[in-house]
Formats: sequence, C-alpha cells, structure tokens
Amino acid sequence: MDLTEPIRTDINSTKQPKQLYLLFFAEMWERFSFYGMKALLIAYMTSQLNYDDPKAYAILGSYAALVYTMPMFGGFMADRFIGYRRAIMFGGILMTIGHFVLALPNDWSFFYGMAFIICGNGFFKPNISSLVGTLYGENDARRDSGFSIFYMGINIGAALGGALCAYVGTEINWHYGFGLAGIFMFVGLIVFIIGKKSLGQKGLPPNDAALKKPVFGFIKPEWLIYGGTLLVVPLVVTLFHQYEIMDYIMFGLGIISLVYVLSIAAKLERDPRLKLYAALVMIIFSIVFWAVYEQNAGSMNLLAERNSQMTLFGIDLPELAVNNFLPPGWVIVLTLLVAPLWPWLSKRGKEPSTPLKFAISFIFLGIGFYIFYLGCLAHEDTGIIPLWPFVAGYMFIILGELCISPIGLSMVTKLSPVKIVSMMMGIWFFASAIGEFLAGKIGSLMSVPKEVLEKNDPVLSLPYYADIIQKIGIAAVVIGVLLIFTVPLLKKWMGKIH
Repeated sequence: MDLTEPIRTDINSTKQPKQLYLLFFAEMWERFSFYGMKALLIAYMTSQLNYDDPKAYAILGSYAALVYTMPMFGGFMADRFIGYRRAIMFGGILMTIGHFVLALPNDWSFFYGMAFIICGNGFFKPNISSLVGTLYGENDARRDSGFSIFYMGINIGAALGGALCAYVGTEINWHYGFGLAGIFMFVGLIVFIIGKKSLGQKGLPPNDAALKKPVFGFIKPEWLIYGGTLLVVPLVVTLFHQYEIMDYIMFGLGIISLVYVLSIAAKLERDPRLKLYAALVMIIFSIVFWAVYEQNAGSMNLLAERNSQMTLFGIDLPELAVNNFLPPGWVIVLTLLVAPLWPWLSKRGKEPSTPLKFAISFIFLGIGFYIFYLGCLAHEDTGIIPLWPFVAGYMFIILGELCISPIGLSMVTKLSPVKIVSMMMGIWFFASAIGEFLAGKIGSLMSVPKEVLEKNDPVLSLPYYADIIQKIGIAAVVIGVLLIFTVPLLKKWMGKIH
C-alpha cells in the first residue's frame, strides 16, 4: 500500500483514501491500550484497592468524564495553534507514559497513571477523528462508510485490548495487564509517526510562524501548551481524591460549552446556524445514549464478575475478559454489514437520515438491555447468568452504537463550520464525558452492599442489577420513539446534508 499517494477527494469514487488505513491502524493500537486498561479499572478498585461499589463507580465515572472532557481542550488547541498532527503525537506520548506508570506497583501510580492518560487522550482522540474528516470532500458519499471503517479499527483494538489485558490482569498480575496496554499504545504512536508524511498538508498547524514566535521573551507558544498540560496532571489527581466536586465541574463545563456553541451560532448566517443547532440537538441526545451504554465498563463488568458463569462447548471462559470482548467484537462483525449498508441504501435513495439513525440507536439499545433483564429473570433462582444474555444483549446494544457513534463523528464534521470542526469534535466527546459521568451515577444505583457481598450468595446480589437494567431498557426504547418525532425538524435544519 503506497501511503505517499496524494489525497484525493473525488466524491464520485467508491474507493476509500489509502490514508484512512494509516489512521485506522494508529487508532486501533491506541484503543487497544485505552480499553485494555479500562477493562481492569472497576474490578481492580473493588478487589485490589478494596473500595466499596459506590466509591468505585464514582471514581470510574470521574475518570471516564475527565478522559472525554479533555478532548474539548485538545481540539481547541489543535484548531487554533498546533494542528492535528502535533496534537496526536503529544497525546500519544502522554498516554504511553500513563500506561507505564499504571504498571508500577506503587500506591501513587494508580491515580497518576490515569491522569496522564486523561491529558493525553484529550489531544489524541478528537484530532485523529478530525483528521479522518479531512480525507473527504463536501457531500462525499464515502464519508459515513469511511468513519464506519475507522470505527471498526477502534473496536478491533478495543476487543483485543479488553480481552487480553483483562485476562492478563485478572489471571496473572494486575500490573502486567496495565503494562501490556502501554506496549500497544507505544506501537500506535510509532505507526502514526512513521506514516504521517503521507497526509500531505493535512493536519499541519494553522499558523506555523505564529506558533514559533516566542512569547514572554523566549518561550514558544507550543511549549506553553505542552508545559501547561503537564501542570494539569497533579490537578487531575487531586480531583480523583475529591471526586464529590465533579458534579459541579461537569455541570459548569456543560453550561459553558452550550453557551459557547450558541454564541458561535448567533454569528453565523441562517443555514450554517441551523446546521449547528441540529448538531447540538443530536449531541445532547447522545449524552443519554452513552450514560446507558457505558454500563458495560462498570455495572456490567461487576455483574459478569459476580453473577455469571460463562461456558462455551463445556469450556469455562474468563467472565471479565468475555464481557469486555463482546461489545467491540460485535462491532467488528456488525460493521462488516453496516458499513456497506449505508452507501447501498444511499444509491437507492433509502438511507435513513442522521437524526433517524440516532432514534433507531436508542431502540436497539433498549432491546439489548431488556435481553439482559430477561437473562436475570430466567436465572433468579441461582443468581448466575449464562453466556447467552451477554451475547444476544450486546448484539442489539452494538447495533445501536453503530447507528450513533460513527454516524455522530461524521455528523460533526458535516454540520460544523470548518474553522471549529475540531472544537465541535471535542464537544462531541465532552457529551460522551457527561454521559460517562452519568453512567457512574446510574451504576451506583446497582451498588451491592458489602454485607450482601460478604455472604457470597449470587441469589442475593442479582436483584440489585436486574431492577435497574429493566428500567434502563424500557426508558431507552421510549426515548428512541420520542426522538423519531423530532426527525422532520432536524432534517429541515440540516438542509441538503443527509
């Protein structure tokens, strides 16, 4: 594959740009590390640090919220100053450091490792996604399919990382699991560095001369950005120890983000303003989706660990590894069907609009969680759930994810003004941050009291999960149906963009 071939944006072509696969592999290995580490977090806190469920959920929610909040700032810095490429490399370096710090068996390393990963993700995640968007021209029919392919790379990494790191961490040594994640983060960084020249002029700083011009006499703005980010690391560690104040931080940042987007919209002409409004509405709905979906990294991990026994053809499977493998595993399989489906429907004039895809995503999400509830109901006498509800439930949940996550990435690049695409991508991930934070709140509703856990009786602990899972399933379907009624208005605001 010749990655030095110039990027073309022929909207009539059906062949994807070759540079997509550079970004595919760089993101794949970065996601291996990210989800490999995330697979271990809540189980590590409850079993090794001896945190009770509410505290573990609160810290997991705070971590997830911060890791998706930082892209808003990393996207801003890339848009205004350092460009996508330098942001991706800087973020990759910080994340590599973070994973290796987590691998150290010291008391301080747990929170500092997560803090480095949070700051690094803020620069890496939004900007590699924005870089994918630059490979396509306006109204290029390949865009949604391209993002679906990119999304499959994310989930190949997530499937491998979630399964392997969870297995190594739980069966061999927790810190070896964290270290394995660090090795593959380093691989992803090297892949990008080697192939970045193939991107031509894409992703370079918007004003390289200004970036090199010293301020305060001798310090370049670029180094101020890097140094300032490093100073944020101990601040993040402090937030972990004072996680109660995250409620106020997330609420405040949410209001600031909303006011910022509305202030930008007010300065735009009518058509781009309405497009930005449409993007904003869908971003807000995505918060609810992620609050439900992200139970897989929290409450569903503990459900799998405490109340499941997974066997396949008589072979016992490691429950935590399977629970972290199934969601991205289904993404890989179903993307092979969904990615070509959108262009095929588009050619026949039958492709669902972006708002309708969002509505469908909630309905699939609700069905998936209701299947989990049926699994709990069918085995309430033993308190032990077999493999099938996890397999079937996650299949529907992932169908929902494929109707919102890659579509949302594409939507942001299509509906946002060019000058703030990366910033809006950061706000898209910040919506995920709020969702992740709320996921911790929802997860805490499924907290099992320590006195129940001490009895080691799954029949007693299962109802704590089943009741909330049932309510989640019903609520998600209802939201999806309500969202269908907003589709005509959102389509009108989007204009000719589908």
